Amino acid sequence: MLYFKRVFAKPISFFLGALAIWIGFSQQNSSVLSQAVAQSGVEVDWPSYGLNDSETHYSPLKQIDPSNIRRLGLAWTADAKSYAGQIEGTPLLVNGTLYGTLPWSVAVAIDARTGKEKWRWDPQIPHETFVTDARGVKYRRGPSMCCGPVNRGVAYHRGKVFLGTLDNRLVALDAETGKQVWSTAVASREDDYTITGAPRIIKGNIIIGNGGAEFGVRGFVAAYNPDSGKQVWRFWIVPGDPTLPFENKAMEAASKTWNGPYWKYGGGGTAWDGMAYDSDLDLLYIGTGNGSPWPRDLRSPGGGDNLYLACILALRPETGEYVWHFQETPKDSWDYASTPPLVLADLIVDGRPRKVILHAPKNGFFYVVDRVTGEFISGKPFTKVTWATGVDSKTGRPIETPEAAYGAEGSTISPGSDGAHNWHAMAWNPIAGLVYIPGQETSGVYSFDPDFQHQIGRMNTGRRRAQRAARQAVERGIGPEAVGAGGAQQHGAYLVAWDPVAQKERWRIRFERPGVTGGTVATASNLLFHGSNDGTFNAYTADKGEKLWSVQLAPGFANPITYILEGKQYITVFTGRGGTQAAIGRAYAFALDAHEPIPSMSPAPNPEEMTAIDATVAAEFDRAALPDAPGRKLIQELCAGCHSPTVVTRFNQSEGAWRETVNDMGNRGMAGTPEQREVIVKYLAAHLGPGSVPCCK
Repeated sequence: MLYFKRVFAKPISFFLGALAIWIGFSQQNSSVLSQAVAQSGVEVDWPSYGLNDSETHYSPLKQIDPSNIRRLGLAWTADAKSYAGQIEGTPLLVNGTLYGTLPWSVAVAIDARTGKEKWRWDPQIPHETFVTDARGVKYRRGPSMCCGPVNRGVAYHRGKVFLGTLDNRLVALDAETGKQVWSTAVASREDDYTITGAPRIIKGNIIIGNGGAEFGVRGFVAAYNPDSGKQVWRFWIVPGDPTLPFENKAMEAASKTWNGPYWKYGGGGTAWDGMAYDSDLDLLYIGTGNGSPWPRDLRSPGGGDNLYLACILALRPETGEYVWHFQETPKDSWDYASTPPLVLADLIVDGRPRKVILHAPKNGFFYVVDRVTGEFISGKPFTKVTWATGVDSKTGRPIETPEAAYGAEGSTISPGSDGAHNWHAMAWNPIAGLVYIPGQETSGVYSFDPDFQHQIGRMNTGRRRAQRAARQAVERGIGPEAVGAGGAQQHGAYLVAWDPVAQKERWRIRFERPGVTGGTVATASNLLFHGSNDGTFNAYTADKGEKLWSVQLAPGFANPITYILEGKQYITVFTGRGGTQAAIGRAYAFALDAHEPIPSMSPAPNPEEMTAIDATVAAEFDRAALPDAPGRKLIQELCAGCHSPTVVTRFNQSEGAWRETVNDMGNRGMAGTPEQREVIVKYLAAHLGPGSVPCCK
């Protein structure tokens, strides 16, 4: 629900009337609430990740609308002063304060009236994963991360702010002061888990998942008491050692879908993002992650669907009891996690009302699932898909192509491991009847590594990175026919409005630059806000996708939010990437008739931070015997801000493989010109190419 506060001295009866309107609020009369709060001075917060437990990212506010959108201007901006890395946190607005997170699990509180920072909390997590002492002994200092030092936000509850950290802690902070109230270890710092997702508050418990599937961990989701930090329950997503007692009947049932010594590899399934809750049904929904290692035949020789990988899980929030599951990608071998955002909606399907979950996971299909029973209703591709020709109309099971079983020789498959949709908010507009997917067209070379060996602190994907046959498959264009809206077009990014009842695209906006964009927020005034990967923040009509307003900020958008403060509606978004070479990270707040100038997008380096990073990188590159040359300097400037130097030195690849890796980073927002990236490729191929020995086996 939304939070309301009386701020102007108007008759209390008017406020109660406005509140009564909200209690009886329906999709058809959403404008009434916005008009009432604007007239009465009531403030409307954004108190949880998706605004509400249904995670719709849809606001009933209408003060900003198509007729006045051209008057939208910058009210204030706040420099994030963040460490290097992508800003992914969805901020919350509670009692006039914005609460957000930055790379390396830093939390900030900002006065939403002025943009002035109120407090900052830094867990001081070491940025080096492993170090070697004078005796040659290697030990862990910092976390293992697949995808950078990101964090997607906080939860707020009764004067406390809660967040998960990269070093596997759940932390409670005083909302007024930012001082730590308690800290609980969700997993050991010595393990390869990380926490990047935002906690949720469900029925008085803090719900938190984790990441780390690529490194070989056993995923779980857990609940904690917000007052004490004590664990209330834990639900493992994949089964453990079958020679030991199973934690519950759900794990016993899941174990029958696995084979071989799967537990030695962890299994994966980490729940690092999507959650939602239906209070009427008292069901908590969790999106689960990919398998570890990726090829099913490595982690589970002998077959099996490997439950509960790539599933939507329904649990009881007070106990963690299993209720039902729907597996979107059985026997996942492609990193097709079901962790992207889950959205709850009520639809009329085939003439009958249905309570559903709307989901666009990484595998490229859009699913409508009954949230009462877990029954599959429908599924269609919303992007380029080559690993399956469709899904079974009755069961929802994918109909795989022969190339999906890629083997040691390899295949080029779409989507690739980045997925068709990731963590970016997928807003649902009940008036337009559309959901808005910020997606991407991707492909990947998948090949089975028969020599795979699990190693702590390594990306244990089981995928052969520079396998010759797979490379030849790319060069020859070998691959199955594409299906879905993206067709056979080249890689790109897009924003698509999808009708979940008809399972059809209503409109699509393609962006010139490939790579990820930002999340979306929809409002009852037929507006949709979205940040593109070229750095523009845009407003569209929700029904037709017509662009009405745009402002140039910086690429690297998080999810925008909207709220009313002192009678004025704001649109706020965090964007940018910290570090010396990346566009500076900032929070921006927009309102009608505001006229603050847009600040420069030039980076503002933190000399102390970069001096420390440069020293660490130089030491690692010297240890790996990488010679001083322009390529090495560019790696330090363009790569080291977000990545540990061992991400580079632990691989030896062909020039083609290095080019694919570097270009992929460019698509994700890596700074530098194409010419600079090519210098990096040539340098790495010369010194970390076939025949050389990676330093960090």
